[in-house]
Amino acid sequence: MVAAILAACGTAPPQQRPDLRVEIADAWARSDSAAAETGGSWWERLGDPELTNLVTAALASNLDLQAAAARLRAANGQAKIAGAPLWPQVNAGGGGSKRKQVFVGFPIPGDAGGGPATSTSTTYGVSLDVSWEIDLWGRLSAGRAAAVADREGAQATYSGARQSLAAQTAKAWFALIEAQRQYNLSKITVENYTTTLSQVEDRYNRGIRPSLDLRLTRVDLATSRDQFHQRKLLLERASRQVEVILGKYPSGEMASGDDLPTITESVPSGIPSDILSRRPDLIAAERRLASRAMRHKEALRSRYPRISLTGSGGRTSEALSDLSSGDFTVWSFAANLLQPLFQGGRIQGNINFTKALEDEALAIYIGSIHRAFAEVENALASEEILQARETDLSIAATEAAAARTLSENRYRRGITDLITMLTAQRSAYLTESQLLSVRRQRLDARIDLHLVLGGDFQSRDDVLTATNTAGETTR
Repeated sequence: MVAAILAACGTAPPQQRPDLRVEIADAWARSDSAAAETGGSWWERLGDPELTNLVTAALASNLDLQAAAARLRAANGQAKIAGAPLWPQVNAGGGGSKRKQVFVGFPIPGDAGGGPATSTSTTYGVSLDVSWEIDLWGRLSAGRAAAVADREGAQATYSGARQSLAAQTAKAWFALIEAQRQYNLSKITVENYTTTLSQVEDRYNRGIRPSLDLRLTRVDLATSRDQFHQRKLLLERASRQVEVILGKYPSGEMASGDDLPTITESVPSGIPSDILSRRPDLIAAERRLASRAMRHKEALRSRYPRISLTGSGGRTSEALSDLSSGDFTVWSFAANLLQPLFQGGRIQGNINFTKALEDEALAIYIGSIHRAFAEVENALASEEILQARETDLSIAATEAAAARTLSENRYRRGITDLITMLTAQRSAYLTESQLLSVRRQRLDARIDLHLVLGGDFQSRDDVLTATNTAGETTR
């Protein structure tokens, strides 16, 4: 019996390896051969020490992640429930009763009242009841395997939620830093245009410059003030976004870092394409496919007979102290066989239903793999293009700042006209703003690359192993 139980319990269903219907490359189309891999989590290698503390805080306090942890614990409970029918069900019972009978027509001798005879009895009993359905055809074990696959899928989903939260935290933090830098830049721009307007007004009042110069300068100052107000609003929103992720009240008072970090680590060459096998969303999709396959198997096994064994043993006594005796005066044993004959199409309908769900899960799984490859290739392409843009904009920002300084000096000496100076100023502030934006976009692209790869550049994580923060081991 023990051997049969252990055989019926089984383990999780094996991984599904379907035909992807397209030719898959062994490595990615874009990578850098001069890169080297270092240890640590991917967010620790982005060059911002404060980010690691923020990610740790977000993983500990984010409410969405806590909800995902609760769903994982629920999946653990469902897996335990699904495995319960494979084991014998044992129940212990106890009871007591007191009974009085009246014998009408039988007066008690010597009774002056001549009333009927009565009898009072007290009975105590204990019992041990055992029932077990023998899983000869694997129906119950298939249901158990499906629940285990669902649990593993929930574990992968939870792991994916953790990675997604880390990515959201990093992106929100870098967006806050950029918003602060853009705000500071807009503030400096307003101050610069204010100074320029004072110079133009002085020359206009002395009759040196026409009113056109004055109006053009006022336009640029008003426009820069409008940009300043926009940047202030974006800064407050970025601050609140970080606060919400950290589970804090969105007061908009979150302080940012000093500057965006510089990416120094290139993407390693030779990253194998099968690294995607560790992506949590793909693991979850594969586990859903395995679960649907087991549900279909369970439905197929429902056509076979069900064999159940039941047994009961116990003792009854008129004295409560006699119940401790090992002599089971009452016992029973029975076997039951139930063969479905006609269910009105319910069994076949369930077979068709589970098969359709399996086919759906297969199509979703294959489609998810195809999209994953496209996401990685897009992320690698973005990494390369944004790196080139950052290099070009760095040159442009340096030259534009030098041109602005030169034009302002030449304007004060009366060598350059106002239009040239204003154009140089706008170009300097615009290129500096674009450079900040591209630097942040490149950081976001690197975060997206880690996210679509499922973690670091090396395949070493097992998202189905280890104890999760929900407080239960889900292996």
